[in-house]
Amino acid sequence: MVSAAHLKRAQARVIAARPYGSTMARVFARMAERTGDFSHPLLDVRGDQHWVIVLVTADRGLCGAFNTNLIRAAQQMLRENADKQIEIIPIGRKGRDFFKRRGVPMPLEYVQVTAKTFDHADAAVISREIRDLFTAPDSTIDKVFLIYNEFKSVLSQNLTIKQLLPIRPEAVIGPAAPADQPSHSPKADEGKVLVDYLYEQPAAEIYGKMLPRFIDTQIYHALLESVAGEHGARMTAMDAASKNAGDVISSLTLNMNRVRQASITREIIEVVSGAQALE
Repeated sequence: MVSAAHLKRAQARVIAARPYGSTMARVFARMAERTGDFSHPLLDVRGDQHWVIVLVTADRGLCGAFNTNLIRAAQQMLRENADKQIEIIPIGRKGRDFFKRRGVPMPLEYVQVTAKTFDHADAAVISREIRDLFTAPDSTIDKVFLIYNEFKSVLSQNLTIKQLLPIRPEAVIGPAAPADQPSHSPKADEGKVLVDYLYEQPAAEIYGKMLPRFIDTQIYHALLESVAGEHGARMTAMDAASKNAGDVISSLTLNMNRVRQASITREIIEVVSGAQALE
């Protein structure tokens, strides 16, 4: 009942945030096509030996397989990349407690973030600390991944794994054109509306401000999706638990009535048999 009351608001926040994220990515795509060569620490491609996984789970249970699927996905990444150095930044108590008991390194951890009403500023704080960890002069981190549940409906969530840092070109500019179709061919550009931009600052300065905001939006969007998915999963799990409890009560009541009826029948037979023996 509590999740049902919170779900409508959480779902409305997710729906309101999705156009902002998609529009920001679209604007980045158009700008990147016209800025020429530029470099930024959040775009620099590094090695592939040191990973950090940002795992967004719930702070509470009783939500079915919501947390289990996320933890299982993180475990699978750990198993499949056992030759790499992998650390986890948990957002949520369930993921934090699970991997802390197994000794997985955690450079940062966040709990009780989604348990209360949060806003973009809260996500920006988390994003800034992750970015500082990635761009520190002595940092050896090569990649940062984000794992969370994307809200699809009350009955289903979509497990999402995406690379957060460094920002891949296709995450900003969009997927590359097929090999047999050059990106500047007339067919590829057919129907595309080209927009020209006038820059008052160099591209490096503009992207220096917009790329961190892009990461802030990714974290904020993941938290919103996770909260909505959590409420939907908890509603479904508790509804199923209530139905199962009702089935168990009905079964036990029927069994109790049968045992009581058998006991009464046996007592009646004993009384009748005793009366017949006295006659």
